[in-house]
Amino acid sequence: MDQPVENKKSDLIRAFVKGGFLSPAGLLKIMELSRSLGNKYVLFGSRQDIMFPSHGANESELSDAFKAIHIEYELGSDQSVFQNIVSSYVAVNVVETTSWVKEDTYNVLIDSFDYKPKLKINIVDPLQSLVPLFTGELNFIASREENYWYLYIRDPRKGNVIECWPRLIFGQDIPRIARELEKIFLEFLPFTAEELHLVLKNNYVRINYKPIQEKLKFHETTFPYYEGLNAMLNNQYWLGLYWRNNQYDIDFMSAACKLCQETNISNINIIPWKAFIIKGIKAADRLRWEKLMGKFGINERHSSLELNWHLPVIDSEALALKRFLVRELDQQDISTHGLTFAIKTNRDTFHFTSIVIEKINPTGAASGDRYNILYAKNFNPTNITYYTYAKAVKKELIPTLLIELSKLYFRQLNPEREQVHEVKTDTPPVSGPVTSYQCTNCLTVYDRRYGDPASNIPPGVPFEELPDSYVCHVCETPKKDFVPVTSSSDH
Repeated sequence: MDQPVENKKSDLIRAFVKGGFLSPAGLLKIMELSRSLGNKYVLFGSRQDIMFPSHGANESELSDAFKAIHIEYELGSDQSVFQNIVSSYVAVNVVETTSWVKEDTYNVLIDSFDYKPKLKINIVDPLQSLVPLFTGELNFIASREENYWYLYIRDPRKGNVIECWPRLIFGQDIPRIARELEKIFLEFLPFTAEELHLVLKNNYVRINYKPIQEKLKFHETTFPYYEGLNAMLNNQYWLGLYWRNNQYDIDFMSAACKLCQETNISNINIIPWKAFIIKGIKAADRLRWEKLMGKFGINERHSSLELNWHLPVIDSEALALKRFLVRELDQQDISTHGLTFAIKTNRDTFHFTSIVIEKINPTGAASGDRYNILYAKNFNPTNITYYTYAKAVKKELIPTLLIELSKLYFRQLNPEREQVHEVKTDTPPVSGPVTSYQCTNCLTVYDRRYGDPASNIPPGVPFEELPDSYVCHVCETPKKDFVPVTSSSDH
């Protein structure tokens, strides 16, 4: 199960699981289809879809096979035309959610889509953190007004800026407005949300609205531990399972689908973290699930260090880097509970984690691979804003920087201490070797070994020799407000 995947993304079949949930019978049919193509596993995507290699299968035969099981698909995940609809259906009765948003709420909305979207659409609850809020281009987010939703538009053509629709949208109108906005997105230049609203109004598109009485609040929720058997209400359990390499064994998945059918479980849920959750396991059936996992040797208790990562599908380099970082952090006994991480190898990827490790140069460059380290404002990715913590660092330095960031995260959680962007004036003298200084506002690090290319400062210039006019290139904090950072070793 730990062998690297060698297939290309262009060879992958994407089976669309609308809303991230489907019946055990539907999932079993996908398993059987993947097996018929010679596969022993399937993979999960970050948009709650299921992928598996086609091995050069005839597209006409694939089309007939998917029609027979009533599931939509696409061949070639590296150049997607259509998109899966993402929802936070999985969060209901697993974590805290808005009171009026039930499983049936998602069922009705998802079933109302009678077309295959080309835009990424999210239908999510703002209180939960299992499913990111803003990874879609059209993000419908539940308000406190029953049956009404905020719409946040993210247009990649405008630099991924998030804009709020000027009205709340009635739930039953979500498919209609999504379809109309898709036409405008695909045919015209970028619009503001207000301009799009006027276009629909002028085109006599009838949508039921309500005024926005309050802005959407971004809740400081801790990312949940989503693996293992966990208690629900009514003496039931939910089971979360995760595979380290995102290769889910078809034999086990098929057996799990059949056990769901035997125990009257209606849906299986895929989450964007490339794992799946089964809800509604009765207490009387718990032993049967434990025996099934034992039979297949399933590990259901990975550490949170393992779970809270988002990696590109079929990227052996990213997987190897994650394993290196997890091993290094584990040896240091560092807690990262509540934090989420991403390894970014594609510049078009949209962030939705607390901390991002971003590769900035191709493999084989003369200087070796380098990485930027970014973190979300207040370490909450729903804020959208990301700061640069370090630039162009070598792989060996990343664990030390992640440890520093994890400590900053826990410090800012403590209400008795000042916030992470504020530093007390009675900071004790720093001991040990100092090679870098840190902005006290956005936490950007100036390291003399790399300089500051954004400010035309070459490598090798000590911080002390920078002009007094030097400011942070991210937030323009003056030089006097930087503080020294110690390093236990010089990489």
